[in-house]
Amino acid sequence: MGGNGKHRWKISFHRSSSQSKQQPPKEFLCPITGSLMSDPVVVSSGQTFERLSVQVCTDLNFTPVLQNGTRPDFSTVITNLAIKTTIINWCDKTRTVHPPAPDYSTVENIVREKMTAATAEKEDLIRVSEKELLNAVAENPPVIFSHAVTELGTRGNHFNSGSSSEESVIIAASPGTPLPFTLRPTCFSPSSSSSFEIEVQNPNVPVSEEEETLLKKLKSKEVFEQEQGLVSLRSITRNREEARVSLCTPRILSSIRSLIDSRYVVVQVNAVASLVNLSLEKSNKMRIVRSGFVPFLIDVLKGGFSESQEHAAGALFSLALDDDNKMAIGVLGALQPLMHALRSESERTRHDSALALYHLTLVQSNRVKMVKLGVVPTLLSMVMTGTMASRVLLILCNLAMCVEGRTAMLDANAVDCLVSLLRGSELDSEATRENCVAALYALSHGSLRFKGLAKEANAVEVLRVIEETGTDRAREKAKRVLEKMRGFGDGDDEDGSEFDSLFESSGLTRTRYRVAGGRNNNLVNSTTF
Repeated sequence: MGGNGKHRWKISFHRSSSQSKQQPPKEFLCPITGSLMSDPVVVSSGQTFERLSVQVCTDLNFTPVLQNGTRPDFSTVITNLAIKTTIINWCDKTRTVHPPAPDYSTVENIVREKMTAATAEKEDLIRVSEKELLNAVAENPPVIFSHAVTELGTRGNHFNSGSSSEESVIIAASPGTPLPFTLRPTCFSPSSSSSFEIEVQNPNVPVSEEEETLLKKLKSKEVFEQEQGLVSLRSITRNREEARVSLCTPRILSSIRSLIDSRYVVVQVNAVASLVNLSLEKSNKMRIVRSGFVPFLIDVLKGGFSESQEHAAGALFSLALDDDNKMAIGVLGALQPLMHALRSESERTRHDSALALYHLTLVQSNRVKMVKLGVVPTLLSMVMTGTMASRVLLILCNLAMCVEGRTAMLDANAVDCLVSLLRGSELDSEATRENCVAALYALSHGSLRFKGLAKEANAVEVLRVIEETGTDRAREKAKRVLEKMRGFGDGDDEDGSEFDSLFESSGLTRTRYRVAGGRNNNLVNSTTF
C-alpha cells in the first residue's frame, strides 16, 4: 500500500510540474517585455501593457511598433482590473507564482534595446546623412548639386552636355538661361496616355498565387481582412527585395491607392508603409507616380495619422530620387506640404521631408516654385534657430543656383545670417559649417550685390579663418568665395579695386591669378561639393 501511495504521489507531482510549465496566454504578456503582467493597464489606443513598461517608454520618449504595424498611444493610462484578475486566477489554477512587480532598470534595458533595433530598422530604409549628401556631390558643378547616395547609386550628370570638360561645367554667361533639365516627366507628356490607362494594361497577365492571396484580402469589405492583407504586404516587401518588383502590379497598386484614405489607422498606416517599401525599387518609382499616388500622399501629409505622415514623407522622398518624377511631384503640389512638414513633431517626418525637398529642388522649375511660395525667409529662420540647420542649408544651396533664389536670399539678408553663423559657435557639426560655406559660395556666382553684402558682413575675416582651419571642403569653398569677392574668374568687377583695402586689412595680399586654358581654367568654374 505504501508503494502504491508513493506511486500516486509521483503521478501527482508530475502533473503539478507539467501545469506549472504551462505557457500563459499571449494576452497576459506585456507586448514590450514579453513578461506576465503584474499591474496591467489599458492605454488610449486600446492595448494593454505593464504599467512600468508604459512609464519607461514615456520617460525615454519612445513609442514601440506593435506586431500589427501600429504605434500605441500612451497619453492616458487606466488600470485593467479585469485582465489583472484573470491573470491571478490563471496563476492559481496552474499553480504558477503570481507575477512580481518588474524592476525599473530591467525594463529600461529592454526598452533601450528596442530603441536601438528601431533605429537600425529605420536606417535600413532610405536614410542618408548630410555628410553622405556632401560626399555624393563632391566633384559636380554648382549648377546641380549632385544626388545623394541612395540605392540608385551615382547617377550621370544631366547638365554636362554643354561643357568642354568631363570634370566640370562652366557657369552660363547668362544667369537667366534655364537649366537644360526642362523636359516634362513622361506621365505629363501630351503624347502619353493617362496614368491609369498606362498602368491598367494587359489584363490577361497571369496573377501569382501570392498576389491573388493578397488581393483577396485587400479588396475585402471587412476592415480586419484589409488590415491583415496590408500587414502581410508590408512585411513581405520589407524583407524580400524581389517581391517589391513582383508585387508592384497595377492590381496591387490600385488596391493600395483605395486604402490610403481609410479612416482606420491600421489600414492607412500599413497602406502608406507598403507603398514606401515598393518605392525602394528604382523600376517602381515612375510606375507609382503614374498610378496617381502623389495627390494621395499629399493628402496624408496634410491631414493623415501621425505615423502615416512619417511614411508619406518617406514615400515622397523615395519617389523624388527618380529624375523623371521630380517635376511631376512639384507640379502636383507637394512642395508646400513638405515645407510645412519640416515643422512636424516627428523627427522622421522632418528628416524625410527635408531630403525630399533637397532632391526636388535639383530641378529648376521646383526651385522657382519654392521661391514663389516665399519659403526663403522661413528656411533662413530655421537655420538661424538651429532647426535642422544642416539639411535646410542644403535646400538653400539648391535655391541659390537660380537667379530667383539668389535674389530672394540676398533680399532676406542671407549673407549676413550665414556669416554670423560661421563667426559664432552655434553650428552643431562640421557638416553644417561646410553647408554654410557652400551656401555662401552658391550666392557668390555672378553677383556684384553679393560682394557688397559680404563686405558689410565682414565675411573676409571669417572665410580666411575657415580657409586656414576648416575641413578640406570648407577650406576649398572658402577659398573660392574669397576669389569670387576679388573678382577672380567671375567676369564681373575684374579689377576688384574696391576690395583691395578690405583684403589688406585682413592680412591678405592681392595677387593676380593667371590661369592658362585647360583643366585649371575649368577648375575655377567648378565646385567640389
